[in-house]
Amino acid sequence: MARPVTLFTGQWADLTFETLCQKAKSFGYDGVELACWGDHFEVPKALADKNYVKSRWEIMADHGLTCYAISNHLVGQAVCDRIDERHQAILSPEIWGDGAPEGVRKRAAQGMIDTAKAARKLFDAAPGGKKSGRLAFPAVVNGFTGSSVWHSIYAFPPTDQAYWEKGFKDFAKRWKPILNEFDKVGVNFALEVHPTEIAFDIASAQRALKAVGNHKRFGFNYDPSHLGYQGVDYVKFIRAFAGRIYHVHMKDAWWGHGNGEAGVFGGHTTFADPRRYWDFRSVGRGDTNFEEIIVALNDIGYQGPLSVEWEDSRMDREHGATESCAFVKKLDFKPSAIAFDAQFDR
Repeated sequence: MARPVTLFTGQWADLTFETLCQKAKSFGYDGVELACWGDHFEVPKALADKNYVKSRWEIMADHGLTCYAISNHLVGQAVCDRIDERHQAILSPEIWGDGAPEGVRKRAAQGMIDTAKAARKLFDAAPGGKKSGRLAFPAVVNGFTGSSVWHSIYAFPPTDQAYWEKGFKDFAKRWKPILNEFDKVGVNFALEVHPTEIAFDIASAQRALKAVGNHKRFGFNYDPSHLGYQGVDYVKFIRAFAGRIYHVHMKDAWWGHGNGEAGVFGGHTTFADPRRYWDFRSVGRGDTNFEEIIVALNDIGYQGPLSVEWEDSRMDREHGATESCAFVKKLDFKPSAIAFDAQFDR
């Protein structure tokens, strides 16, 4: 069969997990990518309650769904960021604490270590056990890293390489211990390369890998929607990091559709403002060439899920999630096991 198509639950956290599973199945999905917010996957409960991960699988099984990855973008963001009041809105009271920035960052780092342990528990409890053969790749936690130097992206006051290098060293100092703990439990961390993160294009992703010494547990959650509007070759990204694509988001964007008043940096407008140069779109409705993406994923041997992260402020989300699932399933195909011209001499 072609790759499983899953739904990332992050944009559906207002729904209970059971309701979300009911809907995901009705939309046509094979599984879910569990967000670590709302009640979809709660890391503290997974670690404290021996029956919690079993209950997650039971709910998924009741609706004919499976799971290949969990995601904790919100906590990961706080590991390296310059903390401000916006972070309080996305973090638990336990991680936010008194809001003192360094304390928040340290608690967030521990939160990501805990997430790796919770992921290990979840996937060890999968139906069929560790030897089920259900997964073609190791357990994955998707997420963000944050960045201490993102605010300097536009280089004025003048920014030299030494300043940016301090940011990558800070990232390495904070994330290497986390990645070592991921390694102890056999879980991969997949950074969603994204503006505001330490890696937001091919060049910065290469630099981030180097900063952590090419740590084997550090790879990428590939998402073309964050690359194309920047002018980054999102197909080249797949080939450049062939061994580091640990998970894939299917999310679309369009660019060049605004009225010229707000550019790539957004003009401090909100999503769906018609002045915007770019915006996220339902899969298949934007400017991303998903045909080339599927070919590139086949070329590098990626066998994991294609996870729809649905974001389109102009469209009803249930309509969008349904058509996105159908689009991805129609688009995907298994690579050939033969050379098409090998039969000519038969």
